[in-house]
Amino acid sequence: MKRELRAAGITDPQLCAAYLHCRTLHAHHGRTYYLATLTLPPQRRPAIHALYGFARWVDDVIDAPRTALPVEARAALLSEVGTELTAALAGGEDVHPVVRAVADTARRYEIGAELFTAFLRSMRMDLSTTDYASFEDLRGYMYGSAAVIGLQVLPVLGTVVPLPRAAPHAAALGEAFQLTNFLRDVAEDLDQGRVYLPADILARYGVDRDLLLWCRAHRRGHPRVRDALAHLVALNREIYRTAAPGIAMLDPVSRPCVATAFTLYQGILDVIEASGFDVWSGRCTVPQWRRVQVAVPAFARAMLRRAVSGRRANSGVAPRMSGARSYGGN
Repeated sequence: MKRELRAAGITDPQLCAAYLHCRTLHAHHGRTYYLATLTLPPQRRPAIHALYGFARWVDDVIDAPRTALPVEARAALLSEVGTELTAALAGGEDVHPVVRAVADTARRYEIGAELFTAFLRSMRMDLSTTDYASFEDLRGYMYGSAAVIGLQVLPVLGTVVPLPRAAPHAAALGEAFQLTNFLRDVAEDLDQGRVYLPADILARYGVDRDLLLWCRAHRRGHPRVRDALAHLVALNREIYRTAAPGIAMLDPVSRPCVATAFTLYQGILDVIEASGFDVWSGRCTVPQWRRVQVAVPAFARAMLRRAVSGRRANSGVAPRMSGARSYGGN
């Protein structure tokens, strides 16, 4: 981590400690994302750790103390996060380490405060909203909880096209990742009292919350539920297809990172399908051998692209950008 921080020009001891805390959160809670991040140039990794760490930390504010704190207390904690973030973005330092790191990242990469506002708005919804009547309602939630994460990360990754052109694909990828999580974690979300699967699509197949609870209680599926999940997996794959063209719009040194996450997260859908849509008897995860199979070639591509980029920089030859300037920094 010290090498990453030095490469990113982060030297202040408190700030270094803040980024290290975010990296720990990332490594512990986001194995797929973390593995993909290792393919990035070292100087870009701390920002990704900060963005993921902040999202994870806020999610824990909402869920971790659920059994100990009432909704009002968790709402107050979330408001404190928003206040601290506003202060940190304005240059304040007397804030939580995670907030300090993400605010520093936002300033370095000119990430708009409105994206964090939208994220916190969706997190507040988790305090009171337990079901989504339609897929459009769910997408409204996912914009703040996932699409904005793709938009936050985009300047860090850099692009070879104007940022607004790549932005819809980045937002779609964030949404695709989250819908995959919802499909994988149906049982766990039910334990939290939430259903993140849209009621209108479930109803087409005769599925409601009671039937999902039956599956959870018996740790096995039901034909109607399997059909509904198959529909939602197909819908999820359509969103991945919308996101896919965005990978080629990224800075070449960042493409292996996103391609790795893209492949591994779709692999979760493969596991769900192969299990007969059994998301009840255990967590559907990509096997370790498959992670290695995807990650090793990605590391090789990343190292090659870094070497090519380095040679161009040393020779004074500007990288080819297909007529567009590069966005995002190192």
